[in-house]
Amino acid sequence: MNQFSSSLKWTAQAQSKLKNIPFFVRSQARQRIEEMARSNKSEVVTAEMVEQARQQFGN
Repeated sequence: MNQFSSSLKWTAQAQSKLKNIPFFVRSQARQRIEEMARSNKSEVVTAEMVEQARQQFGN
């Protein structure tokens, strides 16, 4: 079930928010969110990061 195969951990809330993103852009969104998390030196992707990315990338 774990489609999050990166070294980053995703909170349950972040995974839930990611599932609300349309499937045809979800993998690209996930990559951008993970890049953002890495640039912030974070090892965990939070719901807040997903929301921030959604606002930044306009979904």
